[in-house]
Amino acid sequence: MGVSGGAKGALEGPSMMPGGTKAAYDAIEPLVRTMAAQVDDGPCVTYIGPGGAGHFVKTVHNGIEYGIEQILAEAYDLMKRVGGLNGDQMADVLAQWNTTEELSSFLVEITEVCLRTKDPQSGTDLVEKIVDAAGQKGTGLWTVVSALEMGVPVPTIYAALNARVLSSLRQERLAAEAVLPAPAAHQFELGSVDSGMAALRDACIAACIVSYGQGMALLQEASKLHNYHLNFSAIGQIWKGGCIIRARLLQRIQNAYGANPELPNLMVDPWFADQINRRLPGLRQVVAGAALAGIPVPCLSSTLDYIDSYRSGRLPQNLVQAMRDCFGSHTYERLDLAGSFHTEWL
Repeated sequence: MGVSGGAKGALEGPSMMPGGTKAAYDAIEPLVRTMAAQVDDGPCVTYIGPGGAGHFVKTVHNGIEYGIEQILAEAYDLMKRVGGLNGDQMADVLAQWNTTEELSSFLVEITEVCLRTKDPQSGTDLVEKIVDAAGQKGTGLWTVVSALEMGVPVPTIYAALNARVLSSLRQERLAAEAVLPAPAAHQFELGSVDSGMAALRDACIAACIVSYGQGMALLQEASKLHNYHLNFSAIGQIWKGGCIIRARLLQRIQNAYGANPELPNLMVDPWFADQINRRLPGLRQVVAGAALAGIPVPCLSSTLDYIDSYRSGRLPQNLVQAMRDCFGSHTYERLDLAGSFHTEWL
């Protein structure tokens, strides 16, 4: 059984994702429905599917979590380095975000708390005393490996995992800082504090939607491959309470898959497509500005690349296929003719 909720969830009720046989679930259902977190439309537990379905859904939950945590870390870095905000000011921005349907979530809530908390010894922001090397337990890696094996692109989640790995190279980074200087100072607009830093907020909304969407796409492929018969709307429902990625946005995810269980990608649902289209200008502005300033935003930039690639009816991989055929006779398909073709290029 996959279980999410942390220490508080253990005390007050977690989100529970049981797999295995349906008969086994039926035997424990009264107990787990009582133990689970409760939301308006029921307990945050349901039968997920046969075999390891429950554990796999929990693994992907954690992959989505990696993505959102890194998105918020990038927002913090930009608010501090570009916006010049201190911990309390950044927390005020997060508090504004947490009132919106798109960003209201447990992770935004605890990020605000982390940014407000003071070091008892110095009285300064505690987060600035913490070593900038993030640990991991392995579920983000499992998510990415599974996605690669199944042929599902999850670049936002992968970027979050890679950011943790790169952060662990702290001594190398400190040495590189001296020989690979940052570009000249470059200021760009994140949006006013009063507006909740609108451009940065929009960038984070788009990236969070995409992180959820990539996770759901992976679950869809796993369900087909392993005959899990996952109910994606029900998964959205049980993630609304108790778990680490609980958010108001999950009601929209529940609705989207309730309306179309075969939805190929969350971004093409009408409500989510409208959100992406509205937030893209802010995302482009933030990613472009960060690139010119030399500030790494791996999740935000990966999100933008993913959206632009997914919406492109024509990608340059036709040239890649030509090169593969040139050096390895791997053949190619044509747009205008059926069949497989090979050219003697050299």
